[in-house]
Amino acid sequence: MIRILFICHGNICRSPMAEFVFRQKAAERGVSPLFSVSSAATSTEEIWNGVGNPVYPPAQRELKKHGITCDGKRAVQVTKADYDAYDYLLCMDGSNIRNLMRIIGSDPAGKVHRFMEPTARGGDVADPWYTDRFDITYRDIEEGCEAWLDRLIPEARKKGAE
Repeated sequence: MIRILFICHGNICRSPMAEFVFRQKAAERGVSPLFSVSSAATSTEEIWNGVGNPVYPPAQRELKKHGITCDGKRAVQVTKADYDAYDYLLCMDGSNIRNLMRIIGSDPAGKVHRFMEPTARGGDVADPWYTDRFDITYRDIEEGCEAWLDRLIPEARKKGAE
């Protein structure tokens, strides 16, 4: 099983969208058992007294348009221990990578990647908190999830065969 942690700034828009889109896409391809996915924030801005805020309502609505629910998901912050707990730490933008590196210290195993890395476009996933374009964020996340599945399914199958 390949363990993936999707990471953004607050864990209320992009990273939970990626978590739930990836789950849906993996299920559609019949490969859900090959993956364990979650999401986290680099900041604590959406976590109060140890309790994270739920997924931002416009992000929930965008997921719902595509038949995806994220009920029960609350923001959590990434920890240094997550580096050992996951095989891939996929960050939505460059500032997420910088902030993640402050938390984990270094990436000796090469686990940290920009989420859009395997796509033809590359680059960042714009934060819809600022753009208010949840439709564009969803499109980019869907593209990224499909590309990561294409890249990781062979690895996951090989890992499962070992």
